[in-house]
Order: sequence, then C-alpha cells, then structure tokens
Amino acid sequence: MMELIGKTDFDFLGKRKIAFFLSGALVLLGLFTLVQIGLGKANMGIDFAGGTSVQLNFERPLDAQEARDILTDSGFDDADLQQFTGTNKLLVRVKRTDSIESHVADGLKAAFKAALPDNPFVVDSVTEIGPSIGDRLQRDAALAILLAMGGIITYIAFRFEFRFGIAAAVATFHDVLVVLAIFTLMGKEINLLLVTALLTLSGYSLNDTVVVFDRIRENLRKRKRETLQEVINKGINQVLSRTLVTTLTTLLVLIALTLWGGEVLHDFALALLIGVLVGNYSSIFVASALVLEWRGGQKSARDAAAKEA
Repeated sequence: MMELIGKTDFDFLGKRKIAFFLSGALVLLGLFTLVQIGLGKANMGIDFAGGTSVQLNFERPLDAQEARDILTDSGFDDADLQQFTGTNKLLVRVKRTDSIESHVADGLKAAFKAALPDNPFVVDSVTEIGPSIGDRLQRDAALAILLAMGGIITYIAFRFEFRFGIAAAVATFHDVLVVLAIFTLMGKEINLLLVTALLTLSGYSLNDTVVVFDRIRENLRKRKRETLQEVINKGINQVLSRTLVTTLTTLLVLIALTLWGGEVLHDFALALLIGVLVGNYSSIFVASALVLEWRGGQKSARDAAAKEA
C-alpha cells in the first residue's frame, strides 16, 4: 500500500489533555446549539422552520445571479435558489419568518413577472411546509442520530468490548457536535442536508476508529511488557500512513464538491469536509485517549490483555 510517510513514533496521547480542552470547548458550543434548536432559536432551514417552496419553469434560460438580484430587491434576501441542469426550471425556497408568513408564492410570481416581462414562466408546483411538519422532522432527525449512536455502541462492543464501544460512540457524538458547532460559528443553516452529512460522517468516523482500535487490540496481545499508553501510541503510529492516504483521497473529492459542486451541494460537502478532518482527529485524540483514561489503572498491556481475555 502507498505510504506518504515512513515509520513514525509520535507521542499522540501525551497531548491528550490539550486535545480534551479543545474538544470540550467545541462540544459545549455544540450542546448550546442543540439547546437553541430545542428552543426554536437556532438558524433553522426551511425543512425544520417551515416555509414555502415554489418551482418555476421559464420560457428562456435565467441566470442564477439575475434571479438572486430580483429576489433581493423584492425582500426575499434569504431565499434559497436551485437550478435544474439542462432545463429552464428554478426552485425557490423561502423560510418562514416573522416578516414572511403568508402569500409567499404570490409575491414570488409578482416579483419575477415585474422584473422579467419578456421571459414568461409557469408555476410547476407550490409546497408549503408548516411548523408542525418542521417539528416532526426535527424529532425524526434527532432519533436517526441517536439510533446511529446506539448501533455504533452495539457493533463495537460486539467486535471488541464494551469500553471500546463507549469510546467510539463518544468520539462519534463528539464529531457530530463539533461539526454542528463550527456550522453555528459560520452562521450556516441547520437543515436536512446537514443531518444527512452528519449521519454520513458517523459511518466514516466509525470506520477510521475501528481501524485504530483493531491495531491497538493486536498490540495488546503482542506487546505485553509495554505500558498501555505505549501500546496505544504504537498502534496509532502504525496506521497513521494508511489514515493519511484515505483522508487525502476523500478530501480531494470533497474539496472539488465544495468549490464546484454548486450552491445546493456546497454546505453538504463542506460539512463532510470538516467532519472528515474532525473524525481523524477524534480517532486519535478522543477515542484512543478515552480507552487509555478508562483503563488508566492498568500499568501494562499485560493487564489490559488479560482483562480483555
């Protein structure tokens, strides 16, 4: 397999206290965001906050920036636009706010008719998402993430042991909260695309953590005279090159999607881009460090291997 770096001997776990402090601050911000979501005060997208979705089919092509300027001039500054490749269709999504509550579809039609009298259009569809539907989607999204966490604990506990399962679940939940915190700091909307990205990230983060845990388990049986910290550090260093190769190939795709994937995919790709970096960080400095702290009373790998057996 291709190696970007040779043999390494970094003391990753020696920096775990600094990592715990950094992760703790970001997790607290993520938890604060969850509270804001529960109170309905977060920057929620149309999927959760409710709103109106209108699909227009124009006679001639319409430039996205021109459409954006028309919406801004008409008071729909925060509207989301989506163009369909190969067609003249435009999807406009307007989130429900205190100043925009009703007659959104009529306002959009009037704005485009006034600004584009020589480019007629027809309305293909109008979809209203009420607050009750948004609340249900929020509950379903939270349930999906919790079920994913439960599945992770069960799988890791079955493949390794319960302590490893808890550490992996905490690390995955950490990744979800950190991405949520960073998106909050960036002022991004919380919508179904972000939830999809978070669930995708859970699987990616779990895969990376399993690789690290698998090597740690092997070393627990082979290096019984070394301390547990030395064994875990050795396992991380042994899979470091593999982790870098996997991460870089994934990042190449996500960077391309973020830069050139269009407005619709931008936030989804950005969430995954941030999440992949955070996931690799957490596999080393959160999941592995938690295993060490949990079993901190064991002075050698011999004790750890005996307890696992």
